[in-house]
Amino acid sequence: MIRLAHLKRRLGQYAALWVGGFLVSGTAILVGATITDIMAATDMVLPVLMVGVVLGLGAGVAASLLSGETVGTKFVVLLLAVLLALPLLWAPVSAAVAIAFFADRSIEYSEAYAAFQIGVSRVLFPISQAIGDGDLFGWVWTAFQWVSSIVGFASALTNVWPLLRRLLGPEPAPEL
Repeated sequence: MIRLAHLKRRLGQYAALWVGGFLVSGTAILVGATITDIMAATDMVLPVLMVGVVLGLGAGVAASLLSGETVGTKFVVLLLAVLLALPLLWAPVSAAVAIAFFADRSIEYSEAYAAFQIGVSRVLFPISQAIGDGDLFGWVWTAFQWVSSIVGFASALTNVWPLLRRLLGPEPAPEL
């Protein structure tokens, strides 16, 4: 038996962690860019934020595994954590990519970004080799960026939309 309420709560926490990683990373890089170069700020911020989001994800998984939930629920939480780990790590990195884009800088000069890309390549390259030839890797990397960004946007939207509805007030009563 799988408890959907528990999964929904964990996915909501995942969404909050994704949004938090993106916003804190972006803010820290922008503040750091006032003191030093954008790439140096990125190299200082990204490792700390990536460790933070991994610890947050791990805490949620550990809480689920130690809870009184069913084995099926625990298995699904663990499976979702494995599937969503890379998109979650993309959150702080995507903020750095966006800032570098608007600053008209190349993010590839950041050591932290390069290390992230190499780490993801070690995961995605064998998958692309198993599916096809080496030319497939560029497509897989682009697909990873898009899918991770869409997952993050959907996560943000699911967290922000109820807040916006509450701020806008209740729906007007229909006139009879």
